[in-house]
Amino acid sequence: MIKPIELVIFDCDGVLVDSERIAARVQVSLGAELGWPLTEEEVVERFIGRSHAAIREQVRERLGEETAAIWAERFEQLHREAVDADLAPVDGLPEALDAIALPTCVASSGSHDKMRHTLGRTGLYDRFAGRIFSASEVARGKPAPDLFLHAARRMGVAPAACVVVEDSRPGVLAARAAGMRALGYAGGLTPAVRLEGPGTTVFDDMRKLPALIAGQ
Repeated sequence: MIKPIELVIFDCDGVLVDSERIAARVQVSLGAELGWPLTEEEVVERFIGRSHAAIREQVRERLGEETAAIWAERFEQLHREAVDADLAPVDGLPEALDAIALPTCVASSGSHDKMRHTLGRTGLYDRFAGRIFSASEVARGKPAPDLFLHAARRMGVAPAACVVVEDSRPGVLAARAAGMRALGYAGGLTPAVRLEGPGTTVFDDMRKLPALIAGQ
């Protein structure tokens, strides 16, 4: 028997705040500047949905520790400036949140500082304060299930009673590995085909989210 949904776990970047386009733009720029030319598609495949530590490790393997440190520092600075200039909630997200009555939390590859900044800039932080979990709290980031299992445990809900809202391939893989249902948002940078798979419903409009959750 399928358990009813008791908890909705949201990713942050690309699901709550429309920051993945900003991040991809900054990563492409840094790659051109520091010696690793990347297209937006390559950034989506390699970086989107992964933790800062995992991205830094990829840069270190390619360009060395010194450049990886410079890359990480420059990304934080440029991303913060771009967020301050034009970050907004994902289209339709605030209305969707208003229509969801179930308990919610956030489980993101981003740091707590980054989420305080991005959720704060978009007026969403208070909706989730005290229920925000970061990959920095677990041993392995997405696509490992650790973060989602940690969030479910802290919220006191069994994994089988959770649904995860994600926009990246590492994110939906992590949800499946955790034994959770997934709703893959394809309205951002990641193509729908990369989100499809068992236990996953793909959608492209956040306004559909409350009905999709109700139908799980």
